[in-house]
Amino acid sequence: MPPSVPSLPRRVARTLRTSLFAQVLCALVLGIVVGKLWPDTATAFQPLGDGFTRLIKTVISPLVFCVVVVGIAKAGDLKAFGRIGVKALIWFEVASTAALVIGLVAANVVGPGKGMNVDPSSLNAAAVDQSTGGGQLPSTTEFVLNALPESFVGAFAENELLQVLILACLVGAALLHLGHTKVPKILPAIDQAQEVIFTVVGFIMRLAPIAVFGAMAHLVGNYGLGVMKTYAKLIVLCYVAAALFVVLLALALRMVTGLSLWKFLRYIREEMLLALGTASTESVMPRVMQKLRRAGARDDAVGLVLPTGYSFNLDGASLYLSIGTLFIAQAVGVELSLGQQITVVLVLMLTSKGMAGIPGSAFLALSATASSLGAIPAGAVALLLGVDRIMDSMRVVTNLLGNCVAVFAVSRWEGALDIERAKKTLDGEETAAPDDERDGGGEGDVEVPAAVTPAPGIPTQKPKEPTPEVG
Repeated sequence: MPPSVPSLPRRVARTLRTSLFAQVLCALVLGIVVGKLWPDTATAFQPLGDGFTRLIKTVISPLVFCVVVVGIAKAGDLKAFGRIGVKALIWFEVASTAALVIGLVAANVVGPGKGMNVDPSSLNAAAVDQSTGGGQLPSTTEFVLNALPESFVGAFAENELLQVLILACLVGAALLHLGHTKVPKILPAIDQAQEVIFTVVGFIMRLAPIAVFGAMAHLVGNYGLGVMKTYAKLIVLCYVAAALFVVLLALALRMVTGLSLWKFLRYIREEMLLALGTASTESVMPRVMQKLRRAGARDDAVGLVLPTGYSFNLDGASLYLSIGTLFIAQAVGVELSLGQQITVVLVLMLTSKGMAGIPGSAFLALSATASSLGAIPAGAVALLLGVDRIMDSMRVVTNLLGNCVAVFAVSRWEGALDIERAKKTLDGEETAAPDDERDGGGEGDVEVPAAVTPAPGIPTQKPKEPTPEVG
């Protein structure tokens, strides 16, 4: 007798119960509906999204530290780690510059601000200061100094990823120098701490749908959907330019590694939807690191390239800044010469590197660019106050994809990518990570990692019973 097919309501219920993607998607739609129908009440849900992001941020620094230290120690080659860093910076600069140029070309061709004829004196420049909290972007010297930790604990307490990376490199180098015989207990402890952190991430991810609902309800309730009509031309241009840049990323990934970006998008669809809902790439960094490692990228490459990209490879922000600068100039009737537009690219190449983690950083970078040109009134940046939050989705997707492609490309460049494993993983075949045997968890599940295989020379432990997964 053939097995009975579950009814449609049961299949839907099972999907909602087991699939993180379905849960987040439903929360996204529900948040938009609540924000539209009850805008005054919807803004009260903001703490749901903020609380989730804060929980994730608590584990990012220790996770990056553990992954980098273990990666260096297992790779056993500090010179290779240095080469990965240099190659990553080269890739970041090429990608960010390409994003800036695409943005400038798109803004010149379409002219999103032409015909607006805005009087700069009618704009509220004080609103920009309110949005940025009176802050400013660091100079190049300040940026370099800020990347150096003042204390070991302070780097973790303030969640300064670059400082944590430097500390991790120093500790990893020290472990290599001393060898396993002199510090036999340190590396296993860090390895086990990494296991604990990934388990904590699995617990936190169960709250992702609630976070997405709160964030989207607040966004729609606070800003409404009407702003999209006012700035329709600019919004469409930014998203089309971002789509063009993603196509270029797909071509670059195919040429360098032979992998498909579209398959990778399907592979991280839960993380991408969560990043869209919370408007934060930091909220998915731990899960993305885990999936990149499972997809064949070596630990040291993932641990160095992805976190560094959060400060040095803001492709979506670069696109937005270049288009935004020309939009402002066109709106107030200022024609920028070719030389001035080249200056825009050069200035944004520097200012975009110091944006990560600074409130209102986009407005600070735009203000710095306007001041350097001397032709655009600084107060004109206020034109983008109403639309900036709508651009978060574009920036988040482009930044995240740009950094993931950078991990694959630099890993391939350094010989730190298992191509066969990557292809099998992206094709949906079940594969266990080479360094950390984890229990399954198909796509759509909230995965809680199992024990990490210890480095050579470290005694093995009896595996624990796996934590039940959603799905």
